Amino acid sequence: MSELIVYVDGFNLYHGLHDKYGRRLLWLDLVKLSQTLRPRDHLVKVKYFTASVLDDPEALSRQDAYLQALVAHGGSSIEIVKGRYQKKQKQCRRCGSQWTHYEEKETDVNIAVSLVADVVTGAATSAMVISADSDLSPAIRTAQRLAPTTHIMAAFPPRRFSNELQKLMPASFSIGRAKFTGAQLPEKVVDPETGHVIERPAKWA
Repeated sequence: MSELIVYVDGFNLYHGLHDKYGRRLLWLDLVKLSQTLRPRDHLVKVKYFTASVLDDPEALSRQDAYLQALVAHGGSSIEIVKGRYQKKQKQCRRCGSQWTHYEEKETDVNIAVSLVADVVTGAATSAMVISADSDLSPAIRTAQRLAPTTHIMAAFPPRRFSNELQKLMPASFSIGRAKFTGAQLPEKVVDPETGHVIERPAKWA
């Protein structure tokens, strides 16, 4: 039985789910999803890589509720790794109009560092990356070179695909709707330590 660590690109997964299904499948139990996708492996950890939303208090509140629910429900099986958002002022060269552009930083680097460290130290003998970000390719090639017996694959979110990742990891696959539907968190999650009840955001119903 392989020791499995799952690396979830939160931005890639969120936007894939949102683009395909709207908000109704965003209340996702990542631990259960991982176990469903790799039922024969022993799940060591799910590492969820994300960054706190900027300049949108309601969206930040929904995000915080989700992260709290993941930890309360998943316990030691899940780890949240945060990067950051960076905002830049952009200007149209033709009309001169300006707008604020938000760019997520550090997620791909954090995934890359964690993946390589885990396979080299033997913390994982099997690794699954839930992302279609081809920027992860150098880290995956490094992990494959340094730990050639480690089984590494990508699980592509809805409407996300990378030919480069598929070629690097031929066992990669796209996650179907049934897997997401069958891996939703309870409508109300109770924190076992504090008794605090975390509810699915109304906008995600």
